Amino acid sequence: MTITEIAEMAGVSKKTVSRYFNHADLLSGETRAKIETVIADTGFVPNAQARALALQRNFLVALIHDNSDRGVFELVEAGMTQALEGSELALVLQPMAARDAAVRLRAFIDRLRPTGVVLLPPLSEREDLAEICTDAQVRCVRLGRVRGDHGLTCNDRGAMATLTTWLVLLGHNRIGFVGGPESSLTAQQRELGYLDAMADHGLDRGPSLIVAGDNTFESGISAGRLLLEVSPRPTAIVACNDEMANGVLHAAMQAGLTIPADLSVVGFDDTPLAVRTLPPLTSMSVPWVAMAHEAVGRIAKGTSEAEATDGFEAELIIRDSVMPAPTTGAVPPPADSSPDTGQGPATAAR
Repeated sequence: MTITEIAEMAGVSKKTVSRYFNHADLLSGETRAKIETVIADTGFVPNAQARALALQRNFLVALIHDNSDRGVFELVEAGMTQALEGSELALVLQPMAARDAAVRLRAFIDRLRPTGVVLLPPLSEREDLAEICTDAQVRCVRLGRVRGDHGLTCNDRGAMATLTTWLVLLGHNRIGFVGGPESSLTAQQRELGYLDAMADHGLDRGPSLIVAGDNTFESGISAGRLLLEVSPRPTAIVACNDEMANGVLHAAMQAGLTIPADLSVVGFDDTPLAVRTLPPLTSMSVPWVAMAHEAVGRIAKGTSEAEATDGFEAELIIRDSVMPAPTTGAVPPPADSSPDTGQGPATAAR
């Protein structure tokens, strides 16, 4: 069977059948029903290679990442896989180093002609990569904080302020902070949230309590060692992601400290790693899976970056790496409440 024969049997034009397979909105319900009846009766399956040739693109969605945060990558991959299930689109995973990402992305698009591209932080923050997709007429969705509000993200600043305020309510007034790469917009927002909360409570937020990392486990160990040398020592340390928080856990245990009796440690993103550490990490859960679903939906509909949003909510997931500060009798707030920081939505949950 060919598309021409399907058109003849349905009593419509070949172009109408083509529009049906390309999910065009121009067809009436009656026309769609005619075509679907013929397809059901004949068992017709369109030739994917022929369609790709006609459309000058393949039915692929590429997840582009630099492999710098495996936890976030795992969550986004899982979300995209779920969203693509049952569709005609297939997922392609493509790592790219930042140093040659522009050259490699251009070559990748020229070679595979994907329907769409999803960019993960920190690559998503680069305008040159988004422009390459635009020039090639490939739909592009960027996850995380992006200049010009084109990314899909949550209120990182408000979420970090909520997390830090929660620690303050537990009696922690010496809170160290492990930041992400200084060039990262997402890391900048998270650091601002920490500074907001510390300032609101009149607490020390000097440079000795803030150490920059690069989102890796190794940088978390280095940052943890530096913060544990500060006098007086922090009673809690917040890291910009779970990988670095895990590094802080290792640094603390190497120093002979018990978590959380001697030091509370908190991560961010709530990646699969958070439940694999000992003790399991308290972490601010960023809805990467939901954002991945939204990204796939936009690519499928062709809306791409037309409707950016930061309306996704982060949620504080409380586990065993935090307890009230040793010198206080503070108790955690109820699971269904969260401190009001004025910085946007974030909820607390046990």
